[in-house]
Parts: sequence; structure tokens; C-alpha cells
Amino acid sequence: MKLIHIVGFKNSGKTTLINNWIQIIKSLGLKVAVIKHHGHGAKLAMPDESKDSMQYLKNGADASIVAGSGHTQHITADEMDYASLKQLALLKKPDVILVEGYKQEPGEKVILVKDEADWRGLEDLGNIQLVVGLKRHISYPQIADREHIDALNNWLKKWLQSSKEDFYE
Repeated sequence: MKLIHIVGFKNSGKTTLINNWIQIIKSLGLKVAVIKHHGHGAKLAMPDESKDSMQYLKNGADASIVAGSGHTQHITADEMDYASLKQLALLKKPDVILVEGYKQEPGEKVILVKDEADWRGLEDLGNIQLVVGLKRHISYPQIADREHIDALNNWLKKWLQSSKEDFYE
């Protein structure tokens, strides 16, 4: 199983890239899970308050889990840490986990930047595999523009085929 963090500041293209890469990974016959860090400070959008799952939380349940119609919804009354979220993702035995954010957690990173200021705020992260959007040359592998979809997809395919030593247990 491989795991990579896609990091960058707000509106840098993280979600767009992840959505594209999900399609590529699935087209290769692989299973993929996504973990997202909602770091904007705003409350997460929750299901309608009238739904049973939300009524359970409102009345004090610590977790509400609903299954049906081919889906499972899991809501807890607290914010789970990254390790716990990773364990949840691993339940489906994915071949790949894409992580949006959690930039301080260990793991390989793809960094998306809009400008030099973004790069200065992210360049000290460890295990950088790719930098996207920086207009000047640096010592890391780069793709100059996040609109270069073919280059991004080709990079992903090469990363997926990298040696078994890069796989996580």
C-alpha cells in the first residue's frame, strides 16, 4: 500500500488533483482511499439535522454509524487524530491512500503552490517528492503548472510503479 500527502495552501488545487488522481488510480484497477484535513476552521457540513444519524449525536452519542444502499457513513462527536483516520482508511485495504493535507505528518509529499510565498511556507517539509506550480528551478522534481494534467498523471503512474521499498506495511 502506498500513501502520499498532497499539500498546499487554500485554493492551490489539492482537491482537483486528488479527484483526477482517484480516476487514474481506479483506471489502473487499484483501490484508493482518501483522507482529508479540513483546516479552514469552519464547521464541517453535516447531514441534515433531522436525520436519525444526526439525532443520535445531538442526544449524546459519541459516534453514529449508518449503513445502507451500498454506503457507510461514520460520524464521531470529536475530531479523530491522523493515525486513527489512517486506520479507518486501511479497513478497505486500499492499494493507495491519498492524503489531502496533514503536511506535518510523516510521508511522501506533493506540494502545490500558487506563488513564491506559498513555497517559502512549505519548502521545509520533509520527504518532498514533487513540487507543482513554482515558476523557478529548485532541487526537487517539478511540474511548472498544475494545468499540465498529462505530466501530473504520468508522474503519478511512475510513482505508483516505484520500488516495493517505497510501499508501507
